[in-house]
Amino acid sequence: MAVKTNVEINGNKYYRVRKVIGKKIDGTPVLKSFYGISKSDAESKANAYIEKMEKGIIETDLSFEGMMHKWLFEFLYGSSSIKSSSFARYDSIYNKYIKNTEIGSIDLVKINTFQLQEYCNELSKNHTYNQIATVRRILVTFFNWCIKQEFIIKNPASNIVVKGNKASNIKKQKTNVEILSDKEIKLIKNYIKDTDFELLFILDLSTGLRQGELLALNWEDIDLKKQTLKVDKAYEIDYYYENEKRKKRWIITSPKTLNSYRTIPIPDETIKLLKKYKTTGRMFDLNGNSVYKRWITILKNCNIPHKKFHCIRHTYGSILLQNGVDIQTVAELMGHTAISITQIYMHSTKELKTKEVNKLNSILKT
Repeated sequence: MAVKTNVEINGNKYYRVRKVIGKKIDGTPVLKSFYGISKSDAESKANAYIEKMEKGIIETDLSFEGMMHKWLFEFLYGSSSIKSSSFARYDSIYNKYIKNTEIGSIDLVKINTFQLQEYCNELSKNHTYNQIATVRRILVTFFNWCIKQEFIIKNPASNIVVKGNKASNIKKQKTNVEILSDKEIKLIKNYIKDTDFELLFILDLSTGLRQGELLALNWEDIDLKKQTLKVDKAYEIDYYYENEKRKKRWIITSPKTLNSYRTIPIPDETIKLLKKYKTTGRMFDLNGNSVYKRWITILKNCNIPHKKFHCIRHTYGSILLQNGVDIQTVAELMGHTAISITQIYMHSTKELKTKEVNKLNSILKT
C-alpha cells in the first residue's frame, strides 16, 4: 500500500502539516510547517517541537523586535518592578531603535554581539554617549529576561562597547549645573512676594526638594514644632497605555529612590513663612507644567537668563557646601544615593576654592 503524501519538494514527496506556534505583534498566527514521510510522522515531529517549545527548550519563531514587544507589554507593563516613567523610556527606546529596523527583524536566536556592536557603532555617529549607554542598558535587561525564559543561552548585549568620550560627558554634566546668584535670588524674592509662588520658591530654596517631592507635599508633612519636613511621596507624570498608545496623567507616587525617603530640617525664617500660609490638604495646587510656565515668566520679568526650576535645588546644595556642611550630610539631605552624585550636582565658586587652598599658607611659610 502506497504511503500518502501531499507535497513534493525537489522531486521528493513528503507529508506536510502546519501548526500555529505563536502570534505576531498584530495578533495574526505564526505558522510552521513540519514534514514527514507520512502524516503520522509529520504530526509526531510537530507535536514534539511544540512540546519542547512549551517547555522552553526550543526557540520561538519570533524576531528580536517581536519578542521585545512581548516582553514590554505582556510581562513588564503594569509590573510593580518598574515605574511608569521607566517603562515609557523602555518603550521609547524600542520604538526609536528596534521597531521597524533592520536589526529588529532578525530572528531572536540569531542575534549576536557583533551585530549589536555594529549597530551601536552606527548609532554613535549621531547620538551621544549617554543615549547609546541607555540603549545598551535596556538591551542587557531584555536579553537577561530572554535567558531566564530559556530562549537564548548567552546575553549578546553584555559585551557591547559604548563608543564616545565618557569623561567629556561627565565634564558637560558639571558645566551644565546651574545655580542662582545672590542677586538673582533677591530679584525673584521681591517679584513673587505675597504671591502664591512665594512659598513654593522659598521652601524649595530652604530644603532642596526635587520638584515632584515639593508638589506632593501636604501640610501634614510639615512639623512646625520640630521644624522638619517629611518626604515620602512625589507628584509625577504617570504614563499609561490604551491599545498600546501612550497617554499621561499626574499622580501621587513613591519617591525616586529609597534614599529619597527622608526628614529635612527647615530654617527658622522659612518656618515664619509657613506659619503665614498654614492651612490643610495639599500645599500647592500645581503640576510640573504649570510650575514651568510660571517659572519662565518670573525669570523673564526679572530679566534673568533662562535656568531650569531644578536650579533651585542645585543652589540649595551649593550654599550648604560653601558654608562648610560636609558632603555626606548634603547627600543625605538631598536624597542622593551616592556622594558622587552630590559632587556632580554641586557648584563650587572660584572664590571659595581660593579661600580653602590659602589655608595651606600657614604650613608653607619659610
